[in-house]
Amino acid sequence: MIEWIIIGSYVLSMTVILILSLGQLHLTWHYRKNKKVNKTTPSITAYPSVTVQLPVFNELYVIERLIDKVAELDYPKSQLEVQVLDDSTDETTQIIADKVSYYQSQGFRIEHIRRRERRGFKAGALQYGLESTSSEYLAIFDADFLPEKDFLKKTIPHFQDDAIGMVQTRWGHLNKDYSVLTRLQAFGLDGHFTVEQSGRNKAGSFINFNGTAGVWRKNCIQEAGGWSADTLTEDLDLSYRAQLKGWKFEYLEDIVSPAELPVIMPAIKSQQYRWNKGAAETAKKNVGRIWKAPIGKRQKTHALLHLLNNTGFIFILIAALLSVPMLVIKEANPALSLVFHAGSIFIIGFMAIAYFYWHATKKIQPDRTFRHWLVRFPMFLTFSMGLAFHNAIAVTEGYLGIKTPFIRTPKFNISGSKGSWSGNKYIKASLNVQTLIEGLISVYFIYGFYKGISLGDYGLIFFHLMLAIGFGGIFFFSIQSATHRAATA
Repeated sequence: MIEWIIIGSYVLSMTVILILSLGQLHLTWHYRKNKKVNKTTPSITAYPSVTVQLPVFNELYVIERLIDKVAELDYPKSQLEVQVLDDSTDETTQIIADKVSYYQSQGFRIEHIRRRERRGFKAGALQYGLESTSSEYLAIFDADFLPEKDFLKKTIPHFQDDAIGMVQTRWGHLNKDYSVLTRLQAFGLDGHFTVEQSGRNKAGSFINFNGTAGVWRKNCIQEAGGWSADTLTEDLDLSYRAQLKGWKFEYLEDIVSPAELPVIMPAIKSQQYRWNKGAAETAKKNVGRIWKAPIGKRQKTHALLHLLNNTGFIFILIAALLSVPMLVIKEANPALSLVFHAGSIFIIGFMAIAYFYWHATKKIQPDRTFRHWLVRFPMFLTFSMGLAFHNAIAVTEGYLGIKTPFIRTPKFNISGSKGSWSGNKYIKASLNVQTLIEGLISVYFIYGFYKGISLGDYGLIFFHLMLAIGFGGIFFFSIQSATHRAATA
């Protein structure tokens, strides 16, 4: 009986992963189908009022460069307002006050806005700023972003279509060559910001505001009910509420907004936790609304796959953990060999994901696509599987309604391939039970790798090797950050 439970759970998990992978393959098809369609880029003919909102909480290392960069935006000063929405509890506040005072003396309409209480975290700050501006449009930048001078001139013209409620741009990476961790993060994000976002947009399906480097029509936010802090991904939640109200979004793949990638494992985990838990919370809140919404089947299918995509980490973890006992079951039950051979159909899911990232690589690295993809893709897949335990916990907590505060991702002010995070006061890297479990899981898959060799069954040997390296790598980088922090404290 237990054998059939293991087999059934394994097959169910692999089936869910296959379905999610085929969803990505369908987006790739839409991306390829439409990438040669030349869409006319509207030119700016008028300068409507715009407020640039900068939600900030303890950003000592990057706040000056952010404000300086926003001050360089090429847009009429009379039509441009800047809100520094400052919830900081440290010396960041004084740095902002000095910067704001300076730019006010230069004729800029810039405000330093402080709330009495940090209620609602980032969502609360954005809503607070929204209620105190009369501008037609709101551009939002997180503290680690450096928008180009022509950002507003390239995005605002798209609102000439009255149905457009939000315009999102692609994230660039200021420090993607800093380390193996930043290179792998950039590889994964590039897939989202090329094939995934463009594919959905070109298919006429829902996309999401990515929390920064985008512009909202104020009326759109208001009609959708405003910013809400009941999920950790207020951007994803508002995106779906707005589009369910009938608003359309525009994704501009060729407009790049550079930003900084986290450079140490605790910061990556913090970001991944917030994104994955928040996505689960948003799915729990909105899946029922999407199911009942009077929208097309394709839109509905893409929307459900989008919101439920992070659930895949739970099934990746289940399939991975059960793959080792599956070796033993297969050895003990030769009569089931046909069932196990039929499982080779799941290779389609792997091929779909490989194809997805191949086209993302072609966009980002057109001059050396094959070499870049061949090196990065296996490493990224291994890295992603290593985060399965951490991310599965986040997703599960989201579905169970376990509430946790919004934890910001530490910024480092690191650009290019040089720089140091030593001495960063916001890093609280330490060993925890989860890190130790990740180390033990790595050992478990080393055993699975050995077991496959000892049984002469090589069907899962590369899978177990990748899992062992993935969990071992996450464990290593977590330990490295904790010990480095302790040594420099």
